[in-house]
Amino acid sequence: MKKFILALAFCFLSVSFVAAQTPTPKPAEDDDVVKISTTLIQVDVTVTDKKGKIITDLKPEEFEIYENGERQEITNFSFVSSIKTQPAQSPTTKDESPIALPPSAPIKSEQVRRTIALVVDDLSLSFESVNYVRNALKKFVNEQMRDGDLVAIIRTGAGIGALQQFTTDKRQLLAAVERVRFNPLGTGNLGAFAPIQSPTFGQADSSENEDEDEADGAQSESDNFRESVFATGTLGAINFVVRGMNDLPGRKSVMLLSDGFKLFSRGRNGSLESSRVLYSLRRLVDLANRSSVVIYTMDARGLQALSLTAEDSVGGLQASQVEAQLTARRDGFFETQNGLIYLARETGGLPIYNNNDLSQGIERMLDDQSYYLIGYEPDDETFDPAKRRFNKFVVKVKRKDARVRYRSGFFGVTDEQIASAAPTVATAAQQIHQALTSPFAAAGISLRLNTLFGNDVRQGSFVRSLLHVNAKDLKFVEEADGTQKAVFDVLAVSFGDNGAIVEEISKTYTLRAKGETYRKIISDGFVYNFAFPVKKAGAYQYRVVIRDSATQKIGSANQFIEVPNLKKERLTVSGIILENLTAEQWRRLTADAPVAPTENAAAQTTNSMNDTSLRRFNRGTVLRYAFEIYNAKLDAARKPNLTAQLRIFRDGKLVLEGKNAPLDLPGQTDLQRIKSAGALALGSEMQAGDYVLQLVVADNLAKKKRQIATQFVQFEIQ
Repeated sequence: MKKFILALAFCFLSVSFVAAQTPTPKPAEDDDVVKISTTLIQVDVTVTDKKGKIITDLKPEEFEIYENGERQEITNFSFVSSIKTQPAQSPTTKDESPIALPPSAPIKSEQVRRTIALVVDDLSLSFESVNYVRNALKKFVNEQMRDGDLVAIIRTGAGIGALQQFTTDKRQLLAAVERVRFNPLGTGNLGAFAPIQSPTFGQADSSENEDEDEADGAQSESDNFRESVFATGTLGAINFVVRGMNDLPGRKSVMLLSDGFKLFSRGRNGSLESSRVLYSLRRLVDLANRSSVVIYTMDARGLQALSLTAEDSVGGLQASQVEAQLTARRDGFFETQNGLIYLARETGGLPIYNNNDLSQGIERMLDDQSYYLIGYEPDDETFDPAKRRFNKFVVKVKRKDARVRYRSGFFGVTDEQIASAAPTVATAAQQIHQALTSPFAAAGISLRLNTLFGNDVRQGSFVRSLLHVNAKDLKFVEEADGTQKAVFDVLAVSFGDNGAIVEEISKTYTLRAKGETYRKIISDGFVYNFAFPVKKAGAYQYRVVIRDSATQKIGSANQFIEVPNLKKERLTVSGIILENLTAEQWRRLTADAPVAPTENAAAQTTNSMNDTSLRRFNRGTVLRYAFEIYNAKLDAARKPNLTAQLRIFRDGKLVLEGKNAPLDLPGQTDLQRIKSAGALALGSEMQAGDYVLQLVVADNLAKKKRQIATQFVQFEIQ
């Protein structure tokens, strides 16, 4: 094993470009999409009974649909049912204590059943509401999220990177939940309301009262302006999310968790006035309707007592003054709720308010995923801007006690007109950006990415990425001397937990090879090896895009990784290096008898860099793995006491569990970075498909809460 353990250091510290062994370097079906065209208007309609349960057996003749008051003949009709599957259970130890969530298998577009954006409006949330929201989001990820769900958790007050935050990986979502915190720069208070305060000084005279009234009017106007700015910012963030969801598959839903916003502002005389918020809201509603996105809203404040509370201090205030402030509190509460109610109802969603169980509110959204698609042929006036600027829907159901929710309408512009205003051919930069931000891998060039965390004495913590490229997908051009040349662009980016770019590598490579070297590259592919420095611990997404200059084909790959803070001195396991051997090679390496030099050389013809990046192995072989352990405790003799256990998962289910065995660690010179390795026989009975290898390391000298560290690596058996 010694030689293989050395490969760990090689893979972690090498920064070269490796080419094989050479030193040279929808989508949902049509009936899932709301359409607005000159030949078909199609809208999704949710129908429930008086208890809120979906009605599934309605016929076309039970519906009536009106556009601008005129009844339309229904030409298209279908019912789309939500499909519920149980979520995979989190892995546990024998005493049923949770270890860690394994990475989810890469998901393809056609596997997505629901696309859900949980938008946390930290521009409005109070300190009190933030705690409720965090708990509800954790429960959603751990218990309510199902197979086929593509989810993003996005904060309105953070740098918005919408598309790259959609994932099926629960680890990434839980990392996003941890970043949901009270935003002191927003409009939220410590509680649901600002407390009523008594005057600091004695009663002012009448002239002072007049000045005070004028100051209060100016302050109120300033507060209203500030609230409208933040509300517009919230709607702008949702607008960005909806635009990003436009081309995503599945039933698309946004759940806004907010303390609300006002549709109208109040002037100095107390009258309601139309504001910029209402205009932004109408634009958002139209975009959501065209993008087939249903927006649900939830008032994170829950059920509130609108009377005096323990935080209020009314000493020195007259009864009329107290009542005036309570009235303003009630008015403000209902006005901010009305903004949430309006947004949900105009997009066919469900407003959830006066409910203290936020998790139950999210569950209601998840259950509300079955709907009817109703289509009709529009007339000539529908898209005539001189006659109609906005077309209003009314949908009626003849069945008794049926409750109908649907989209409010649309502006008189077709989807085709909107599309024609955009560039028809994407530039190279646009193609790369689309591939970089999409939650799905671009398959024009086959890539396999493995990103590993490591630590070195000289450079500290870092993340090394190994990208295997299928050279058959690149176009090679033969030069005069017989050399084959391929030119391709590489863009590697690390995103922080809010979708903002942290580090970026952008290069253009020219790969030249001929003869046996070229044939080897075409046969085995090559590995692009690069490292990102880690400026601080946290959760990161690493994404890579390759574009072939000759064919403009695009390939992309991504991986989520959490970088620990080793300064906290917690037990930590590095990324896992892999190497695959045939059974015969393994027998020769572990045999006690000496092996002839020629045979030994043949036995060592493995490529751990290829194996670690590609992670694709055959049954009947041996999978070797190597890793490093950081921050292990030492006894009085300066020796660690470590055990390790191997676990294999398939489709979230434990299929193999090794023994918890002591680690034999001879010859270690750096006890802060302990190297270890092991092997696993891939039996012929193992089914083809995706697997997850979990390594659980225990430090028997550490405190109980800090004894366990775990690491995962995905691999495929073919």
